[in-house]
Amino acid sequence: MVENNQIYDTVIIGSGPAGLTAAIYNIRAELKTVVISGNVPGGQLTVTTIVDNWPGFPKGTGGVKLMMDMQQQVINLGVEIKNGNVVKIDSGNEKADFRFEIQLDNGEMLKTKAVIIATGAGARWLGLPNEKELIGRGISGCATCDGMFYRDKEVAIIGGGNVACEEADFLAKICKKVYLIHRRDELRASPTEAKRVLENQKIEKVWDSVVEEITGKEKVEAIKIKNIKTGEEKILPIDGLFVAIGRIPATDFVKSLIELKENGYIVTGNNQEYPSMTSVEGVFAAGDCMDESYRQAIVAAGAGSKAALDAERWLNSKE
Repeated sequence: MVENNQIYDTVIIGSGPAGLTAAIYNIRAELKTVVISGNVPGGQLTVTTIVDNWPGFPKGTGGVKLMMDMQQQVINLGVEIKNGNVVKIDSGNEKADFRFEIQLDNGEMLKTKAVIIATGAGARWLGLPNEKELIGRGISGCATCDGMFYRDKEVAIIGGGNVACEEADFLAKICKKVYLIHRRDELRASPTEAKRVLENQKIEKVWDSVVEEITGKEKVEAIKIKNIKTGEEKILPIDGLFVAIGRIPATDFVKSLIELKENGYIVTGNNQEYPSMTSVEGVFAAGDCMDESYRQAIVAAGAGSKAALDAERWLNSKE
């Protein structure tokens, strides 16, 4: 165990848009702040080739570059960034100078007055060979993020819930052809969302089917699908594959500390004075780990600023 004798005002867990924006606001408020980078420093944008919906970039910008620039901005302002993951958060410390002890996976222990959780959520992938290598090169977990790159092209989306139907409807507005592949023979989406898809002639429904193989080296070229009832297999040449079978919030490490929804997302909003606060006083949350609706980097960044402002006001109230 490596003891760190510094006492931080805020420890921010996660280094995506939410976490880094929170860090910018906290350090500018002269709060001693540290960011724990997590498994994917920079968050989900680092697997997005081009970002063209972030304000201020008329020609778009690379996802990795955007996050590297944001990280450098945070460092320039004086925020410390530590590599690694949080293993455990101990609360209820009775000492007046800090409230939480945070253990990192390298054994280091951090003391802090407040915590902002901004660990994000990742797409639930298919687990097929070649899939990971082609993420950002034809495979995406977010149609509203990446769909514009497939204008007038043929794409497939996998899933049958609300998100899959919403994204299929969105893609149908800009793509030449959309295949909706679902392992059942009916959609799980709400009647309104399902009706939109079922009545859309540009969306070809591929029922009772699963993707068995993704082909392509530099980019996605085709997928092999199998009908699980008949065993029939066929090849679909496509330009893009969107996976919408669910998302997994990175919140396992706090499930014994704060209130989570059944699907693992963090519950906030119960405290009207500090809307970003979780069920534990002094612990705040921002970004995709608590937002299951929007899944946009700009929304996560906005939530990060709100969590930072809430944390600042709460800390000031304790002085």
